[in-house]
Amino acid sequence: MTDSNPPSVQLADAIAVQLGQLRRHLALAPPHEAAQVLAHVLDYDTGLLGEVTDLVAADSRFAKDHSERGLLPPDVALALGRAANELDSVGVDLNEHTGTIERITAPTPPSNRPAAVPVPSAMVIRRHR
Repeated sequence: MTDSNPPSVQLADAIAVQLGQLRRHLALAPPHEAAQVLAHVLDYDTGLLGEVTDLVAADSRFAKDHSERGLLPPDVALALGRAANELDSVGVDLNEHTGTIERITAPTPPSNRPAAVPVPSAMVIRRHR
């Protein structure tokens, strides 16, 4: 049986499947590999998060246009606009930390000194409004 969905819907489905595969690989990856994947995902210029943000922003413009024509309720356009703005804000915040994450992926030169034991720290949760 052939798929009757248009190619763009088939592409979205395939990307969703690949994201699930990436999530499963990430869960099992060694720390240096997981950090490398995370750095690529969070890179706001070329990574997955930036692309998803751009996609939601494009969806927002589509919904706004169709809302103005009376084809979609205004709530849909507003919700997509808020989602695009939130993703952009989160992406900017996370982009500040990609350098730190990338340092984990860099090979460390061998040392005769014992490695410093990481010190646990309290989690601080910031919320921007």
